[in-house]
Amino acid sequence: MAHKKRKSKRRSSGKRRKSGRNHFPWVKILITLLVVVAGYVAFLDFQVYRQFEGNRWSLPARVYARPLELYAGLRLTPEQFAAELKALGYRSVSAARKAGEVSRNARRFQLISRPFMFWDGQESSRALRATFSGAHLIKLQDDRNGKPLALARLDPLEIGSIHTSRQEDRILLQLDDVPDILIQALIAVEDRKFYTHHGVSPRAIARAFWVNLQSGRVVQGGSTLTQQLVKNFFLSNQRSLRRKINEAIMALLLERRYTKDDILEAYLNEVYLAQDGQRAIHGFGLGSRFYFQRPPDELDIAQMALLVGMVKGPSWYDPRRHPERAVERRNLVLKVMFEQGIITRAQYQKARTEKLGLVKPAAGTSKTFPAFLDLVRRQLRRDYNESDLVTDGLRIFTTLDPQIQWSLQKSLDQRIRPLREKQPELQGAGLVSSSASGEVLALAGGRQAGYAGFNRALDAKRHVGSLIKPAVYLTALEQSDRYNLASLIDDKLLEYEQSGELWRPQNYDRIFHGQVMLYQALAHSYNVATARLGLDLGVDAVLRTLRRLSIDKPLNRYPSLFLGATDLSTLDVTTLYLNFASGGYHVPLRSIRAVLDADGVPLQRYALNIERVIDPAPAYLINRALQLVVTEGTARSLNRRFAPELGLAGKTGTTNDLRDSWYAGYDGEKLAVIWMGRDDNQPMGLTGASGALQVWSSLFAAIGAVPLQPGIPEGVVWRQVDTESGGLADNGCENTVQLPFIESGILPAAAPCARGSAGWLPKWLQ
Repeated sequence: MAHKKRKSKRRSSGKRRKSGRNHFPWVKILITLLVVVAGYVAFLDFQVYRQFEGNRWSLPARVYARPLELYAGLRLTPEQFAAELKALGYRSVSAARKAGEVSRNARRFQLISRPFMFWDGQESSRALRATFSGAHLIKLQDDRNGKPLALARLDPLEIGSIHTSRQEDRILLQLDDVPDILIQALIAVEDRKFYTHHGVSPRAIARAFWVNLQSGRVVQGGSTLTQQLVKNFFLSNQRSLRRKINEAIMALLLERRYTKDDILEAYLNEVYLAQDGQRAIHGFGLGSRFYFQRPPDELDIAQMALLVGMVKGPSWYDPRRHPERAVERRNLVLKVMFEQGIITRAQYQKARTEKLGLVKPAAGTSKTFPAFLDLVRRQLRRDYNESDLVTDGLRIFTTLDPQIQWSLQKSLDQRIRPLREKQPELQGAGLVSSSASGEVLALAGGRQAGYAGFNRALDAKRHVGSLIKPAVYLTALEQSDRYNLASLIDDKLLEYEQSGELWRPQNYDRIFHGQVMLYQALAHSYNVATARLGLDLGVDAVLRTLRRLSIDKPLNRYPSLFLGATDLSTLDVTTLYLNFASGGYHVPLRSIRAVLDADGVPLQRYALNIERVIDPAPAYLINRALQLVVTEGTARSLNRRFAPELGLAGKTGTTNDLRDSWYAGYDGEKLAVIWMGRDDNQPMGLTGASGALQVWSSLFAAIGAVPLQPGIPEGVVWRQVDTESGGLADNGCENTVQLPFIESGILPAAAPCARGSAGWLPKWLQ
């Protein structure tokens, strides 16, 4: 009996143990789940911390044009000044009272400039008064006290940025940079309980759930600003329960780690507001400039309301594509602002009647210059890693002059547009540079402004025709014991055999001109005379000259090189002609002035580095020869538009079958190279004079030509020369030209018409 009791007790004990084992797995599972959840929350917390500490965004490099420097005597028309101010986003008002505003009374402007951090320090905001007369700024004054100012510098035009592969762009703002009204409006419309909730608003979620349930579709969201930031910052746009749970958890974690101001500042910089081609516009800083061309602190109430309203749906409320929707949404935001006491009734009534206020560039004043930016990127990549350019927020100050860029693009368009009816594939390119500094002032990669395709100015290699000829003539003039500008060259039938082939060059007019002076052969672009001169000098000698003048591309080593049978780009031709325009110096082309980091600390300055490559006397002579191209040669049509005393210089270029039209010309400050042709290299029917030269002419008429008056070097003398014989002339000669000579070199003999020779006597007395 006792044995049975013990057995029964053991069974009972066994049942109890079995029952305990049945409960243990559930506890273990619960603990495991808690550990997993805690670990997952910790993982999300680490993600929040890692993203919010340090650099929260990959900031693209921002690229700026040259700043407009104002001073009395500056060549600038009132219309050009107004166009640049409009491109900069200056707001036209009856009386300028704050930065970014301008008032105009005919030829007088009153404006308040914006403060700006340049490479050489901070420029403060200033009240300016600018008075114009004709095409010049004649008076610059402090608008507050009327005192004259020697110089004032405006904030530069932002012309682009260098993005990551995600193509996100933003301008970072600090909370203090954002108007209080804009912040209050954002909170009133998107999250009224922002300062009281902890990242998630159960009441808002419940309200949204009930409204959506009643409507049978999603018409209202319950997300707080913090949740919206989390969604944009950390998560994808995929709609799923898992994503919503992650969003809520991360919002709570974000609020635990950071202050409301930190979260609000991040939201203001992260929110998506527009799509500009492939570039995504994020944040109110860039959104404000994208739509209104001004920073947020210069916006009026209606403009701020529009930006706030677009947060709900930038595509749906896009004011450029859907202005009616945008106005309706803006006015709804204004109503909320009034009801919440953010603005007065008077402000509400006024703002709701305002136009959208979108700023459009003035006609012909595009702000996108992809061809020039292409050149900037190529130069930057020599000095910086690609990752630095797209993540570190560098500020790139370039050499681009918007006034010259707009004029270049307009001149190309005006010349090409009427020809496209017969030549729809006609294209063009151009590059304008400073002769003294090598700064690239303007660059067009095609006929269409803002086109980001094939960059013809940099990458199209075309036959250059007669543009190569000055190198041949310079090679001769550097041998002053053999040649001068009056040396006679035979322009008659030439047959030259090389490698079993006969080369027989022809002049453009198919006429031989007999004996001509060296300068005449260049001015009139006689092919046969040039070929004879080149053969006398030798191909190797001309090649050495071209290499010295920084043409390092593969070159044709045959005599046809003398006539331009080699391929160069517009950039290459500019490099060549800068040696002439600068008076004999090699001036490297550059598109960048300075680079600053995101904090405004200068990283690199691009100093001017020049080297003399042509001695002063031959440089002076080749310059004079190129001036005579304009005075009496193939570019003489410029005399109808410009005063002869300006001394413009240049050279036309035409290739076989009229496939390429070129002109490289310069005044006392600027060199411009223009090309016209077809991408498929088919004939297009224009010579250098009838095509590219006309573009150059329109360009310099718009931007103003400066006299070219180089100083006479030591050892150079001027003499009067008989145009018929090439001999030294006097008052007894009827047709003469003034030419410079190297005094120590060979000089012409007296002309037959000169009184010091027997040539002026009647034949029976000679």
